[in-house]
Amino acid sequence: MAIILLIEDHQIIRENTAQLLELAGYTTLTAENGELGVQLALSTRPDLVICDIMMPVLDGYGVLQIFNQHPQLTGVPFIFLTAKTDREDRRRGMALGADDYLSKPFEKADLLSAVSGRLSRFQHLKPDSNPDGERLGKFLDEAQQTGDLASLSLDRKPHLIRKKQNIYLEGDESTRLYYVQSGRVKTVKTTDSGKELIVGLYGPGEFFGYLPLLQLTPHCDSAIAVDESELLYIPKDDFTALLLRNPEVGQQFVRLLAGQVSGQAELLLAMAYSSIRRRVAGTLVQLHQQQVGTDAAETGIQLTRDDMAAMVGTAPESLSRTLNEFKQAGFIALTPNTIRVLEPEKLRRAHW
Repeated sequence: MAIILLIEDHQIIRENTAQLLELAGYTTLTAENGELGVQLALSTRPDLVICDIMMPVLDGYGVLQIFNQHPQLTGVPFIFLTAKTDREDRRRGMALGADDYLSKPFEKADLLSAVSGRLSRFQHLKPDSNPDGERLGKFLDEAQQTGDLASLSLDRKPHLIRKKQNIYLEGDESTRLYYVQSGRVKTVKTTDSGKELIVGLYGPGEFFGYLPLLQLTPHCDSAIAVDESELLYIPKDDFTALLLRNPEVGQQFVRLLAGQVSGQAELLLAMAYSSIRRRVAGTLVQLHQQQVGTDAAETGIQLTRDDMAAMVGTAPESLSRTLNEFKQAGFIALTPNTIRVLEPEKLRRAHW
């Protein structure tokens, strides 16, 4: 039976919500403020936390920070229950690692759906052994020994990100490195008129968000989940310490940066001098190459026409016309939701 910790200072909301959760078959623990909630969690580790933000003694942000830092509590899914709908409040909560938001007043079905969804998704992500105070030290030691970037993701809590959810926004403070465990994330720049240009697309096994960490600047773009995704967060201090202690890891990030700069230069050159057909062909080949050797290779490219147009730097209508021309030439196969590249070499040699 899953144990849910409900931290809410409003007595009627706390009692009604607890009753609803118990009727749904969950064991429910309740606390009237954040300090009592943390004490209760330390005595009985919950499977999920539902926490109000504005509370006396210790607010929801403070509770989440303690959960993130305490070895006994890290990894517990965390849902904020709040009347606040301000964008800044949501951004702060998500930056701290909240897994979901429910705004009061909420529908019963929305609450139960959020709870069951988070519990089922986190079930297969639970660690095989209990966390302890040596986990961070062990993670750093192994990363130093191997110099492998993938080791940065060890002992990290997976964060579930909904499709189209903002991960960070342009101008936000850079506080962590991101690793894509599943799903896809796009990084975008937006013009003053609201037009979007995708400057990066990241899939499983890839890092993003490292450039502002190295430059000590705010984010210069925005990151948005293309699909429902699982991300691992590596705190800025962990990342910086690892770079300073391990030259091999630093060299790998230099190579990543070099590739990013080279890719940006090619993108600018293509947008300045290449035809729309050439740009669309290059984007299709790039997306196709990312899928080679993965399960997605059989399915095809799953990207909205708007997103692909934002990658190419053209209007969706122009993209659709070009895709139809490639289809008629036998280079690709189209369905309403996917694009399969049939002749990558012919697309690569496109010179229209």
